[in-house]
Amino acid sequence: MALVHHARAIEILLVEDNKGDVYLTKKAFEDAKILNNLHVAMDGEEALAFLNKQNGFHDAITPDLILLDINLPKMSGREVLDKIKNDERLRRIPVIILSSSDSEKDIIDMYDLHANSYITKPVDVEKFNEIVNAIEDFWMSIVILPTDTPKG
Repeated sequence: MALVHHARAIEILLVEDNKGDVYLTKKAFEDAKILNNLHVAMDGEEALAFLNKQNGFHDAITPDLILLDINLPKMSGREVLDKIKNDERLRRIPVIILSSSDSEKDIIDMYDLHANSYITKPVDVEKFNEIVNAIEDFWMSIVILPTDTPKG
């Protein structure tokens, strides 16, 4: 299995329906130290189509990391996470829950579904940038990510 070497851009899938949060995330990753490509899915169904290379996403790249909101139209983040972690081809992709909810039940539910981490979205733009920088530092500088997924 190949490992991510930072000579290439890190591929990130952001699953977020709030256009303001999409903008903030894009801006924060544009300012990032590490080369990355941020892809956006505006709802759960679009995220799964992207990951499964369906419905116009036939050339989509498999992301190295997924940032997933819980509250999404068409299919909830909970359902998306469940489908990712139960798919042999996708389950190794780290999924970071990035949600406005700080409900203990939501946090427990997401970890029970094998989320790799859970982060509560701050309201403050500066704090939001700090969180994106922390995600970048940890998941893209420290952690070694697999680039190959099992054939399924």
